[in-house]
Amino acid sequence: MTATDPTTQSNYTRIHTEHLELHWTLDWERTRILGSATHHLKASEDGVKEVILDTSFLDIEKVEIGGESVQFTLGDRHPVMGQALTIPLSTLTKGQEVKVTIQYATTGECTALQWLDKQQTAGKSHGYLFSQCQPIYARSIAPLQDSPSVKITYNACVKSVLPVVMSAIRVSPPSSTRHAGKTFGADEVEYTFKQPTPIAPYLLAIASGNIAFKPFVVPSGVNWTSGVWTEPEMMDSSFWEFSEDTPKFVAEAEKILIPYHWGVYDILVLPPSFPYGGMENACLTFLTPTLLSGDRALVDVIAHELTHSYFGNGITQKDATAFWLNEGWTTYFERVLQQVLHGPLARDFSYIIGSKALVDSLRAYESRPKYQRLVIDFEYGEDPDDAYSSIPYEKGANFLLYLERQLGGLDVFLKYAQDYVKTFVGKSIGTETWKTHLYSYFRANGGEEKVAVLDSVNWDAWLYGEGLKLPVEMEYDTTLATQAFELAARWDASRRENVHHLNFKESDIAGWNTNQLIVFLEKLGSIAPLPATHVHALTDIYHFNETKNAEVGLRWFELALISPAATDFAQSAAAWVVDPNSLKGRMKFCRPVFRCIFKVDPRLATKTFEENKTAFHPIARKLIAKDLNVAEVKGA
Repeated sequence: MTATDPTTQSNYTRIHTEHLELHWTLDWERTRILGSATHHLKASEDGVKEVILDTSFLDIEKVEIGGESVQFTLGDRHPVMGQALTIPLSTLTKGQEVKVTIQYATTGECTALQWLDKQQTAGKSHGYLFSQCQPIYARSIAPLQDSPSVKITYNACVKSVLPVVMSAIRVSPPSSTRHAGKTFGADEVEYTFKQPTPIAPYLLAIASGNIAFKPFVVPSGVNWTSGVWTEPEMMDSSFWEFSEDTPKFVAEAEKILIPYHWGVYDILVLPPSFPYGGMENACLTFLTPTLLSGDRALVDVIAHELTHSYFGNGITQKDATAFWLNEGWTTYFERVLQQVLHGPLARDFSYIIGSKALVDSLRAYESRPKYQRLVIDFEYGEDPDDAYSSIPYEKGANFLLYLERQLGGLDVFLKYAQDYVKTFVGKSIGTETWKTHLYSYFRANGGEEKVAVLDSVNWDAWLYGEGLKLPVEMEYDTTLATQAFELAARWDASRRENVHHLNFKESDIAGWNTNQLIVFLEKLGSIAPLPATHVHALTDIYHFNETKNAEVGLRWFELALISPAATDFAQSAAAWVVDPNSLKGRMKFCRPVFRCIFKVDPRLATKTFEENKTAFHPIARKLIAKDLNVAEVKGA
C-alpha cells in the first residue's frame, strides 16, 4: 500500500484515474444501482502491475480490460475503508494508459445512497433516491480511488423511470423536459451527463425522484446558468427562498476571485432525511428543506456551498487532515459575501451565531482533544466522520479572519485570496502547502514587514491547539445582536422574580428574523439555566415548543433540555426530531437533540431512535448510534 491518504487502500500514488465513464440503471424495485464503471488510468511511475480501487458493499460481477475478462481479488473488509479491489495489469511504464471496466451493483448496505419510499417525500406519490459521498462513501456507489487527492472527470448515462440529476452538466434530455414525454414513473428514460472539470470522488452525486426544474434570472453576460430542482409541491417556497440571492452570490464571488468555471450552478432541495445543511456537489448543490424559513434568513448556506466551487471543489484538501482548508476557507469567504451584499454588520453577526456551535463542538471533544485541532493527524483507517463538527468551519474561519486583521484588513487579504485561488485551483493540497504560499505571497507583496507579522502568529496554537478557547479572543460588532442580547439579559435578571409577575410578552420578538431568535436562545443557553418555571414561561409566551422553524427549534430544545425543566420537554423534543411530516434528518439538528434527550432520559432517546432509525440517512444513522452508545444501552 503506497497511498499517503489514511482513508484509502488504493494505490493512487502509482497509478491514477483521469476519467470515469458510468453506465447505470436505477433498479427501483430492488433499490440498487446496476451497471458499470470504466476507468481511464495513467501510470505515475514505471513498473506498475496492478491497480487497487476502494469498494464498500459492492457486488462485483466482472472486470474487463480490452474487452476481455480478467481475474480480480477483493480483500478482507476493513470496518471503515471497505474492501480493496485489486486488478492485475500488464506491466506499465510511467505515462502509459489503460482502460478498465468493472461490472457491478450496489447493495442494501450501501452507505452513500438512501432510497426513500413515497411516504417519505413531499408529494407522497413516487420514491426518491439521493446520494451523499463525502467524506469516503463514494466507494459504496462505484469502485474508485476514493481520495480527494485523485481528481477525475466523468461522463454518465443513467436509465431511470424517474427524472435524474447528477453533479455534472446535463447533456440530455433538457432540464425543462419532464421525463422526455414518456410515462412518468413507468417508462425508462436515458439521462446523460458530463463533468469536464476534474473533481474529487466525494463530489460524485446522483438524485432521482419526482423532481422539476425552474431557472433563476441571472445577470446578463455571465457564462453560467442557475436554477432550482425540487419536488413540485416544494417548488414555490424553494424558488422564493433562493431565487433572489443565489445569482447574486455567484456573480459577486467571481468578481472577487476568478470567473465561475463550472458552467452551471443549480440547487436541489431534497426531502428532510438529507443529513447535511448543504452539500457542494459540483454544478448541483444539495440542500436541506429546513432552510425554507420563509424569511430568507438562512440563505447564507447557499453562499457557503457556492463558495465551495472555489475552496473545496476548486482547491481541494489532499486528505482528511486538511479538511479545514475546505471548510474554514469556505466559511470565511461565505461571510465575505454576506458583507458585500448585506454590509459588515451581517458578516460579524454570522461569526456571533457561529461562536455557539464552535464552543459546543469543542466541549463535545473534551475527552478526545485531538479532534479539537484544525489539523488532525488521522491514523491509517481512522474514520474521518468521527471528527466531523463545527470546528474546521468556525475555528478555521476565525483563523483566517485573524490573519486578515493582522495583515492589513479585508482589501489586502482578498487580493491574497484571489492569488491563492489562481495558484491552486484544480489541485489538492495540504496545510503546509497553503502556509508556504501565504508566506511567499506576502513576502512578494509587503516584504519583511508582512513576513514579521506572519512570524508573530502562534501557528502551533491555531493549527494544533486543543482546549475550549481560540488562541486569540476574537471581537465582533454586536450591533445586529443587541436586541437579542438585551432581551436575554432581561430574562437572566428575572430569575428571582415570581413567574406570575414577569413582564414579558409575545411582542418582545415581533418582527425578529430567524437569526435574531437564534442569537437570543443561544445567549440564554450560555448563562446559568433559568428556573423551571421561567423555562415554561419562555415557551408559553413565545411559543418555541411549537415552532416550525428547525433552526429555532434546535436552539429551544438545547436550552430546555439542559434546564431544571428538562424532563418536561424530553418527550416534545423526541417527537420534534422524528416528526414524520418534518423529519429532522439534518445532523446539525438530530444529533445534538438526541444527545440532549439521552442525558435526560436514555431510554426515551434510544427507543425513539430504534423505532425511527430507518427514516434517517445511513450516515446520520451510524453517527446517532455512536452518540447514543446504542449497543451498551441495549445490554443494560
